[in-house]
Amino acid sequence: MAAKMMPGAPVADAVFADLLPRSEKLVANGHRPGLGTILVGDEGASVRYVGMKMAKAEELGWNSAHVHLPDDATQADLLAAIRDFNEDATIDAFLVQHPAPPQIDYDAALLAIDPDKDVDGMHPVNMGRLALMMPGPQPCTPAGIEALLAFYEVPVAGREVCILGRGQTLGRPLALLLTQKRPTANAAVTVVHTGIPDWPRYTQRAEIVIAAAGVPGILQPEHITPGGVVVGGGVRYEGRKLLPDVDERCEEVAGAITPRVGGVGPTTIAMLFRNAIEAAERSGAK
Repeated sequence: MAAKMMPGAPVADAVFADLLPRSEKLVANGHRPGLGTILVGDEGASVRYVGMKMAKAEELGWNSAHVHLPDDATQADLLAAIRDFNEDATIDAFLVQHPAPPQIDYDAALLAIDPDKDVDGMHPVNMGRLALMMPGPQPCTPAGIEALLAFYEVPVAGREVCILGRGQTLGRPLALLLTQKRPTANAAVTVVHTGIPDWPRYTQRAEIVIAAAGVPGILQPEHITPGGVVVGGGVRYEGRKLLPDVDERCEEVAGAITPRVGGVGPTTIAMLFRNAIEAAERSGAK
């Protein structure tokens, strides 16, 4: 029997349905939410991602501001753009699109962002807030995966979850998120990676497996338990071709699975806007 598909678009639609009245309330009270983006260079995928985010902000009627720096921009140019957004009261949250050209120190740029305006939830202050279970912007892809599992009524609390991958944008923060005490988390989480020779023995026993390694096809049907839940979070691109971590044959073994395209992508963007509306609500309450 083919696995139940768990596309991300319905999840994102539900998130935006929740955000719209909150946005309208802010506008009615005199504060229009504002989202900013900074892009260095003209890398194709990054240009598309930024365009999608700006289009959604405009669709919601938000203030949107975009700074597009040339491919040869300096670190000082980028820091100046970050400083301008930090000081701009019309911009509640913003991001620096990653990856950046080699002359850019992305980590230093991230540190320069006001943590309360960090819409990606990746500033070290926000990662610390996550670890300490304090309020703050959450990393978007991990938060989107939690929302996706909740939307499709996949029980997480008390179950065994295995995350394949330990990256700072997905594997590590997702482990922190899913161990927190609430009905949509509170799981027993194991994090494995390619440095563990026998990593499949961990994924084979887990009730939920989340692939987050960024290694095309690393998760094969024999690596999962029949009827288990599989979420594909890691991808790699060759040109414009998307290469997911999860081999498509896993659909024949899993009970529920995210699709090859359109899984966690839409939920990631939805969580970015959730972070932005929460930043706007904090700003509007001042």
